Amino acid sequence: MRITQGCFSFLPDLSDAQITAQVEYILGRDWAVSVEYSYDPHPRNSYWEMWGNPMFDLRDAKGAMMEFEECRKAHPEAYIRILAFDNTRGWETVMMSFIANRPSTEPKIHLQRTDFQGRAQKYAWDVRT
Repeated sequence: MRITQGCFSFLPDLSDAQITAQVEYILGRDWAVSVEYSYDPHPRNSYWEMWGNPMFDLRDAKGAMMEFEECRKAHPEAYIRILAFDNTRGWETVMMSFIANRPSTEPKIHLQRTDFQGRAQKYAWDVRT
């Protein structure tokens, strides 16, 4: 079972050429690019580590790909995602997010649901390797 977060998460891993094409799509809409990484990809962990600052003034996909490659070299066994921000309304709105790098072996998250009286449900999870 793969971690499925963001766009393209149910597809096979994107190649570097496909990642570059997505970054070009982001820049073509005047969105800012950001690179983040995490070793804890649980869906409730929405605060990943930023790799550098968001690239608000970037116009060439090569700059974002250089930052992505540096992050991948520094954290080869981390999840790395690329985000697109639209700041036309005066605040940064995440328009797109996708995982661009995965560790060689992914942890398995097991979700256990328990039903209680009155249709109440409780959930517990654990990580299995």
